[in-house]
Amino acid sequence: MKLIYGSIFTFTLLAIACGKNSAGRRTLNLVSDDEMNTMGDEAYADILSKSQLSRNTTLNNQILTIGQNIAQSSGVDYDWKFSVIEEETVNAFCLPGGKVAVYTGIVPVAANNAGLAAVMGHEVGHAVLRHSAERMSQQLLLQTGLSLISVNFEDSPYKGIIAAAMGIGTTYGIELPFSRLDESEADKVGLEYMAKAGYDPREAVKLWERMGALESSRPPEILSTHPDPANRAKALNDHMAKALELYEASSKKQTINLN
Repeated sequence: MKLIYGSIFTFTLLAIACGKNSAGRRTLNLVSDDEMNTMGDEAYADILSKSQLSRNTTLNNQILTIGQNIAQSSGVDYDWKFSVIEEETVNAFCLPGGKVAVYTGIVPVAANNAGLAAVMGHEVGHAVLRHSAERMSQQLLLQTGLSLISVNFEDSPYKGIIAAAMGIGTTYGIELPFSRLDESEADKVGLEYMAKAGYDPREAVKLWERMGALESSRPPEILSTHPDPANRAKALNDHMAKALELYEASSKKQTINLN
């Protein structure tokens, strides 16, 4: 009976919370934008307070300009912030509400302003598509489901085995695949944003080819939170026709400048 009531509750919750993101995919969202943006603001301030910010005025201005161009092309009116962290990490991130940070370690790999636009288009895409809220919502739902199973099997001698199996199933059957889906979705949306902003989208493919060349070894894609760089480059190439249309229609053509 507990399981039946739990299933009814879960089904009702899903029916209420499901919607579509700006890419047209049905998503789950149990957390309000205000809550996510507040958490994003707090986390961003905390990270920056513990990081060494770049004092390279030229690079900071470049990141700010590219970021503002990409944000404008997204059409979403967040309180966008763009920071540069002095660290060799080859990465960037965007927290809910449009709080972006780029690590200096990714700048040589980006190679030029269009490569940086690909990086930042991807991060802006995560924010616009509200991927953080979706992941948090999934975690809340999974925790609810695991709690219900724990209650219903509390007297079973196989309780530990069932819990372990559920944990493995949710990791490899839900969390990792959806994480890779988010990355691929942000890649494609980011490609369109950079093209609208006047940055040559073909540089995004080159970026991921360079990223792939950096990795001497990586786990199989099925065990990773991110798609394989070669697959990302191929997927972007497959989406290139639409991106080039947007690029050719853009009135803001950006000259490619080396970093």
